[in-house]
Amino acid sequence: MSSVRKPKRLRDMVEAKRVHIKTFGCQMNVYDSERIAEALAPIGFTQTNRPDDADLIVLNTCHIREKAAEKVYSELGRLRQLKSARQAEGKRTTIAVAGCVAQAEGAEIIRRSPVVDIVVGPQSYHRLPDLLFRAFQEGRRVVDTEFPDEDKFAHLPPRGKRQSCTAFITVQEGCDKFCTFCVVPYTRGIEVSRPVAAIVAEAERLVAGGVREITLLGQNVNAYHGEGPDGRTWSLARLLARLAEIEGLERLRYTTSHPRDMSADLIAAHGDNPKLMPYLHLPVQAGSDRVLAAMNRRHTARDYIELVERIRAARPDIALSSDIIVGFPGETDEDFEATLALVREVEFAQAFSFKYSPRPGTPAAKLDEQIDEAVKAERLARLQALLNEQQQKFNRHAVGRTMPVLFEKPGRNDGQIVGRSPYLQAVHAKGERRLIGQLREVEISAAERNSLSGVIKTTPDRGMTVAMGV
Repeated sequence: MSSVRKPKRLRDMVEAKRVHIKTFGCQMNVYDSERIAEALAPIGFTQTNRPDDADLIVLNTCHIREKAAEKVYSELGRLRQLKSARQAEGKRTTIAVAGCVAQAEGAEIIRRSPVVDIVVGPQSYHRLPDLLFRAFQEGRRVVDTEFPDEDKFAHLPPRGKRQSCTAFITVQEGCDKFCTFCVVPYTRGIEVSRPVAAIVAEAERLVAGGVREITLLGQNVNAYHGEGPDGRTWSLARLLARLAEIEGLERLRYTTSHPRDMSADLIAAHGDNPKLMPYLHLPVQAGSDRVLAAMNRRHTARDYIELVERIRAARPDIALSSDIIVGFPGETDEDFEATLALVREVEFAQAFSFKYSPRPGTPAAKLDEQIDEAVKAERLARLQALLNEQQQKFNRHAVGRTMPVLFEKPGRNDGQIVGRSPYLQAVHAKGERRLIGQLREVEISAAERNSLSGVIKTTPDRGMTVAMGV
């Protein structure tokens, strides 16, 4: 396909059209949706928050959660009515399904939902302008769920100016771990890392546009092994060190990590890199060695606990987050109690917990001894009660302390602005909107389970991006 001539012709066909993008799921999908919008801008599309005002509607889907595909089909049922209503007014509406459900379901989406015009996988969305051209010019529905050899990022336009002072950058995609419950290797492919130069260039453009905090994304981000400008393979720690050199970039984060890829230099970076925030999302999934083996996690509970000890030795005040699944096939009461014991020993600042749900095509979906839903629900309630208690304890510990907060947006109340602490806690304070995009010291006065409140103090030194010690 031509990447030059066809978009120009398509622009003539869709001049001044609007696109509505609905994003499901993870932070990487948020990033992908931003890049989809940027890919469509050169051919005349501007974004709208109203689907009934859109000439193109893109559902950027996620396949991780339970019944993800059915939620997409339900949404498509509503869009069918919208498309018919617009058609009656003489307006054309093109509907595209992108992301991981598109990759997993492929042509089945077209079969089940004739309202869909385009199906495009997460590795092919840079081709969306060409796919639109085909849908317009040829008057037929198009499916592109291949894993192309080309680098999709090289075919996307440079990042534009953002409204927010924070941004995501995808640095790694795919996963080679093949956990038995996970669809990522099948929907995102094997592990691939972007070159260092491309990431640095994207980060520099974002910072020049006002971004002050960047979160590096990957399905298994700490397995990053991109080509450096010296021709050698760089680790995530070395990439973070290079990004920390960018003038004007105040904060760095990364997510999501696998315990087996927490290398020594990455652990050390949490103590050595002042721009790397003291927050780490490190999924454990379970506390039972038997269940971990059945999940193909390739680490034990003791491995995880010892890893946490090494990380905390490097950065004593680090906040840890995790993902935990209850009710994995064959999980006994003893297995679940082992998970509770690990959670008590580690003490998480926050965590995401879920009932196991089978993902079609994954090995765990075929296992015997699927757990009764009532048992899953009871276990999840007990786990979440413990996790909520730990999160509240962590937040209460912030009261009376002063910490740097990067303010990101207006709050719900008049005169209120909202930012993030170094530990990723939401912080509310009274302040002028001109402070959005700036770091300010805040004395924390109150703590809720999901947020903190405080009073803005003095202007911090420029280098003050590290939280106060415990």
